[in-house]
Parts: sequence; structure tokens; C-alpha cells
Amino acid sequence: MYVARILYPVKVLGPGNRIAIWMSGCSHQCRGCSNPELWQQDSRFYITKEKFKDLVHSISDRFLVDGFTLTGGDPFLNPKDLYEILEIITSISNDVIVYTGYKYDKLKNNPNYAKCLDKISVLIDGPYIESLNDNSFLRGSSNQNIILLKDSLKGKYESYIKKGKNEIQNFLTKDGFISVGIHDINYPKNIEKKLQLSSKLT
Repeated sequence: MYVARILYPVKVLGPGNRIAIWMSGCSHQCRGCSNPELWQQDSRFYITKEKFKDLVHSISDRFLVDGFTLTGGDPFLNPKDLYEILEIITSISNDVIVYTGYKYDKLKNNPNYAKCLDKISVLIDGPYIESLNDNSFLRGSSNQNIILLKDSLKGKYESYIKKGKNEIQNFLTKDGFISVGIHDINYPKNIEKKLQLSSKLT
């Protein structure tokens, strides 16, 4: 399986302290995508099922995990890998959000995709459309849909969505930082301006 990043605690892509997983590989390649470096299934992101399981449990064995959020790339690019990941993480929490560029109607009518949907609590579907980036909560663009798939979590998510607002969370890495969350359309330009100002001050 191709897993590019695993971060914890992510607080801006679903309720609580979550493990967020970025999968590598995407056929949609939407204009303005925030993660174009994850379009290709780069061999450096390949890990075995056993290694992935060890990494996830190294977090969940020590810290409270309220849920998982899967994004990418597109997790549904390879439904076999996605299903194996879902089997591992749902043994820890049944609260799983998945972002995909595919539409729900297409996924639910394909048996390979449908069995993955059975393990997902919230699906956020549809391609990212840059011109429709209007800061809709949890969605990159307003054409995307938040689809609640588990009845047992509908109340929790209806309340969360009603009160929610998009926020950004930054994680330091050895190469700089990773900015996590739903970014508004001007975010790249604003970051560039801040970097230019910072370089002038130093």
C-alpha cells in the first residue's frame, strides 16, 4: 500500500484527536489541488500492511484516538489497499472519514468500492473545483458532499457540522512544516507573501 503521511493529533479534519492518513496516488489531478506531490504512487511511499499496522498501533497504544481521517491522493484509487487499511483502523475506532474525488453514486454501485463504504462513517465525495472553493466546512469546494454513512454516528456529526468552522493546523517536520486543514483559495498566495516579508526582516 502507498501511504505518504500519518499525523497525530489532527484536530481540523473531523471531531476530536484523530490519526490522519494521506495515501499516495490520484487519477483526478484537480486544478489547485493542495497535495499535487501525492498524485503519483511514488515507490518511496510504499509500505507493507504489517508496517502500516505497527505505525498506527504505535500511536493508538499510547494516546487516545477519537477517529481516523483518510485523504490523499485518493484513498479509493486502489480499493484493495483501502479495504486493508480500513480493516486495521476500524479495530481501533469506527469513526472514519474518507475524502475522495469519486462520486458516492459510482462507489456504491461497484462491489469493490461498496465493501469499503461499509467500514466508513463519513464520506466526503466529488472532485475539488478551485472556482467553488468558498470555505465550506470540511470541504475543499462547495460541490463536494458530506455523506453520513453510519446511523450510530449521525447525531454526533450533525452537531459537529452545524457548529463547525474550518481551521488550519501546522505540523513541524524535518524539512519544514505540513499545513493541515481546509485551506481557502488565497492560502498559497498569503503564505508566499508572509515568506517574502520574513526574508526581508531577517
